[in-house]
Amino acid sequence: MCIAMIGTGYVGLVTGTCFAETGNHVICVDRESWKIEMLQRGESPIYEPGLSELLTRNIAAGRLGFTTDLAKAVSEAQLVFIAVGTPPQEDGSVDLSAIWEAVRQMAPHLAWDAIVVLKSTVPVGTNAAVTRQLEELTGRKCSVASNPEFLKEGTAVDDFMKPDRVVVGARERKVFEVLRELYQPYLRTDRPFLEMSPESAEMTKYAANAMLATKISFINEIANLCERTGADVNDVRRGIGHDERIGFAFLFPGVGYGGSCLPKDVQALAAVARGRDVSPVILEAVHRVNERQKHLLFERISQHFQGQLYGKVIAIWGLAFKPMTDDIREAPSLVLIERLLAAGATVRVHDPVAMPNVRRVFGSRLIYCDLAEEALEGADALAIVTEWKQFVHPDFEKVKSCLRQPLVFDGRNLYDPEKMRCLGFTYYSIGRPVVFPAE
Repeated sequence: MCIAMIGTGYVGLVTGTCFAETGNHVICVDRESWKIEMLQRGESPIYEPGLSELLTRNIAAGRLGFTTDLAKAVSEAQLVFIAVGTPPQEDGSVDLSAIWEAVRQMAPHLAWDAIVVLKSTVPVGTNAAVTRQLEELTGRKCSVASNPEFLKEGTAVDDFMKPDRVVVGARERKVFEVLRELYQPYLRTDRPFLEMSPESAEMTKYAANAMLATKISFINEIANLCERTGADVNDVRRGIGHDERIGFAFLFPGVGYGGSCLPKDVQALAAVARGRDVSPVILEAVHRVNERQKHLLFERISQHFQGQLYGKVIAIWGLAFKPMTDDIREAPSLVLIERLLAAGATVRVHDPVAMPNVRRVFGSRLIYCDLAEEALEGADALAIVTEWKQFVHPDFEKVKSCLRQPLVFDGRNLYDPEKMRCLGFTYYSIGRPVVFPAE
């Protein structure tokens, strides 16, 4: 099939490249000329495992191209995917300006039988509004489908190639048939292709992310309660996770969720609810718990040093909101860094891939270290914010020798408290008792 992908952000780039991998001809469109030039050279503007190899292969095969010429890409396409950004506004509602701009620009060039597919995360009712707008602009009935994405940063290529399910919302049988054919190569292991109304598809995306966010905030609140009662959240997590009705996914306590999806989608769904006179009690609580959790590490550090952080040096391992990505949007690390700097601390940071993005935010206010051990040199404490695999088994003797004192604040519960005690560390984690060096 001939596909135009409007938007080369995280979703559009992964989706377009993966479609090309199964033999489709894909043209990805973006108004940012620097990004298009970069992609034409086969260079990915985002860090996503496996993506660069797919880019190189499909560009060389002639199945994948990049352009700023939206008119040409759309006029030749059987399927036009909209994968532009839908950022949050101050009140939590969704900014759809990029959607409407894409619709206005594509309308004069849309083939009479083309199908427009909304891949961006949009509030319920957007499909219907886009359909009406296209009919006004073209003077004819246009087919518009909703096809939400369920990609996880860090495993997006694998998620696309082996999806749990494909959700499509449409009003016409032919649209379901075309999209089922498009996705058939990814559904060979009997993964479901779920047909529903556009409104249900739009709600499915928000409901899925809201449920995942709820599990994270729930276990974080339980972790905080465990600390006050002497319970160990890891034992509690295992105790409830083996209940098949609950499961283990997203039941890992930490310093809060971040990224481009969960924070904005929880707030967007709450805004939709308020707009329809429904009180989003659970969604608002999920958001509040998460925002509070992002401050937990700083509060632990400040309490340990009795509020005297001026002149202290704190090392931070992990800046991205999760491992295997360079995305720092809504990352808990940013909250910790801001508060440490405001308290007069010096901050030394290390992350395998996210440091360039953090440098654009903080500039010369931080000390950037290419090696994890380098960040520890002369530091009064280590704070772990992102659970990169390379942090799981460090050389603890080297960690102790680099730090001014053996003090670790673990925001991801990477280490066993008893082991840390025996190794001579003062060790703070989430939802578990503080341990002090063995005498």
